[in-house]
Amino acid sequence: MRIATAFLAGLLFGLGLLLSGMTDPSKVIGFLNVAGKWEPSMAFVMSGAILVSYFAFRLAGKRDRSWLGETILLPSATKIDRRLVLGGLVFGTGWGLAGICPGPALVSLGRGDSEPFVFVAAMLVGMGMYELYERCPASRMRDAG
Repeated sequence: MRIATAFLAGLLFGLGLLLSGMTDPSKVIGFLNVAGKWEPSMAFVMSGAILVSYFAFRLAGKRDRSWLGETILLPSATKIDRRLVLGGLVFGTGWGLAGICPGPALVSLGRGDSEPFVFVAAMLVGMGMYELYERCPASRMRDAG
């Protein structure tokens, strides 16, 4: 049941990304180009995502378990620190340069073009580098101090 539910949720998310145009880098870059030929349709997509997320997180915050009986683990960190700001800057810069983020990149793999494969490969390398950094004892000492 868990696998079927995860598959259906992923399928629904992927269809949403396709239908909204989030898998089209030129459309995303057009939305971010507020000084040029601006693409406003992404504002509706993001507003819809924020609205759905707002109610979903409020509902999840009132429950201990999901509808499938899994423990609900919500983020507990409330501090805006250097790591969060730097991570947001790196993510936002990459999104603005490439016009694609991880979810749409995974959906775009189905097109068979080379660009999504290059993006996903770079993403996996970055994730691996972060994992290695997190395992490094010196990184934990820097973050604590």
